[in-house]
Amino acid sequence: MFARPWMLLLLSLPLLHLYWVWSRRSGRFAMPFDSDGGKRFGSGWAMRALLGIGESLPALLMAVAVLLISLPQELAAPKQKRALTNIQFVVDISGSMTAKFGSGTRYDASMKAINEFLDFRSGDSFGLTFFGNNYLHWVPLTSDPSAFRNSIPFMRPENNVPGFGGTEIGKAVLGAREVLTSREEGDRMMILVTDGWSSDLSGGAEMEIAKRLKREHIKLFAVNIQETEARGEIVNLARMTGGEVFNPGDTNALKGVFSAIDGMTKTELEQATAELVDWFFPFAIAGLSVLGVYMLFMLGWRYTPW
Repeated sequence: MFARPWMLLLLSLPLLHLYWVWSRRSGRFAMPFDSDGGKRFGSGWAMRALLGIGESLPALLMAVAVLLISLPQELAAPKQKRALTNIQFVVDISGSMTAKFGSGTRYDASMKAINEFLDFRSGDSFGLTFFGNNYLHWVPLTSDPSAFRNSIPFMRPENNVPGFGGTEIGKAVLGAREVLTSREEGDRMMILVTDGWSSDLSGGAEMEIAKRLKREHIKLFAVNIQETEARGEIVNLARMTGGEVFNPGDTNALKGVFSAIDGMTKTELEQATAELVDWFFPFAIAGLSVLGVYMLFMLGWRYTPW
């Protein structure tokens, strides 16, 4: 098929030229060397056919040019594309995140593990929310991991950002939910990294939040980065959405947590529909071939009117 089918009307020009070449009977002159019957140069139907082919080549070149400017296209084979996942990290920066964990602090270990996790999920979109008593959406959902890596120094717990000294997980989760639901395309995942517990999850509040996340197809994973295991409210919050809670005891276990999350949410492939793509190659080869033969004819085999 062609993107500009109306241009094919120009094929009438090379067709008219071909008709003229093969149907004309005039324009011949007798020369002195014709007295030998054309034995030196050849005569008869074979020579006339050969010369006719040579004269037809410009028309064929014109036809190829018309086909090319008509933009020939073909249906490409359907390709598989990676299904997008929108992942919102919700990271605790309360004062307790300055506690020692491995060779650094809990915050340092968490952000390092998150950065390594980004490499597992190339092609997904990532957002970052910091929280304490309040929350702040620091990095919008983006597929550029450098935005994450450059954000580490700015919201460190040691900076004592006003309003971020405590821990209110429920408020932060609901805030991150708004970011994820603003994206209509792709799956939704939330990864909560905290070392504490908050009162806004008590009295069954975590169940209500979890039900809301589940209705909106948001799967929550919680990373409890402290020595003791996560409390039941956080466990309920994660498992009700189809996620899980992890309790890493050291930096190596923390790396394994993000590998496990990647394994539990394997990337899916979507079958894309076939698309029309340009199909110039066979026409270009045909044109070059005709041009090459025509140049050979121009070296000696060509029609002359004498």
